[in-house]
Amino acid sequence: MREGTRASNGFLYGLSAYLIWGLFPLYWQLLQPASSLEILAHRIAWSVFVMVALLFASRRVPEFRAILASPRTTRLLVAAAVLVSVNWGTYIWGVNNGHVVETALGYFINPLVNVSMGVVIMGERLRKVQWIALAFAFVAVLVLAWDYGRPPYVALTLAFSFALYGLLKKKADVDAIESLTFETLLISPVAFGYLIYLGVSGQSAFGSHGVTHALLLASTGIATAGPLLMFGAAAIRVKLSTLGLLQYIAPTSQFVIGLIVFHETMTHVRWIGFVMVWIALAIFTADALRHYRNTR
Repeated sequence: MREGTRASNGFLYGLSAYLIWGLFPLYWQLLQPASSLEILAHRIAWSVFVMVALLFASRRVPEFRAILASPRTTRLLVAAAVLVSVNWGTYIWGVNNGHVVETALGYFINPLVNVSMGVVIMGERLRKVQWIALAFAFVAVLVLAWDYGRPPYVALTLAFSFALYGLLKKKADVDAIESLTFETLLISPVAFGYLIYLGVSGQSAFGSHGVTHALLLASTGIATAGPLLMFGAAAIRVKLSTLGLLQYIAPTSQFVIGLIVFHETMTHVRWIGFVMVWIALAIFTADALRHYRNTR
């Protein structure tokens, strides 16, 4: 019974995390007329306060110091900090510039990019079914590139930056609280410097559009840390196969929001590209679940 309750709680944590991530397009839109770069700077700056508070509240300061004592871990997390900044910035820009559907595409193809990196970087060998899934995804990207008249840069940047970020975090092998604290602390001088520049030059949106807007900008730290902590709680309570299925909630929600709320255009060719991506994911997920059960 106790194990069942633990798994149920873990499922709810994971579901909540991915639902929150899926609703992010609505949240980032509320922060306008602040520019995407200013929103990113606020997200980094306020996340520092939240993560440092969590670090001390969870008594993980010794683990944080261990990062600084390891040059290898430090190098990995420095690179991770750069990648997460690129990922956050690209996502905010995409949402606030009419590319919500394309951001969803980025997170749909992310699992497939992870597999590709496993082959290219880690020298892993794929099963035949995984190659078929990758082939579908590759053709889908070509179809979408033809329809857009350009490669889907936003989607590809999100997918590859997040996949590389995950790879570096896996190699660093550091828990979420201390690693994200390190990453936000590292890039915070740039964020604070930019916010100070905006304030001095009179270009800052913070405080210029009412108290509610200022509070929304300040809430970006909680919005960043909250779902991350929920995800961490889920990861230690539920099976990897369950998390693997839950991960599709966020891009699905983003896709629906892009179509219904923001009325983004979906041509017939674009639908074909997305359907091919979904077929690739269905093949990949079914094979992963089968392999997981056989391994168990």
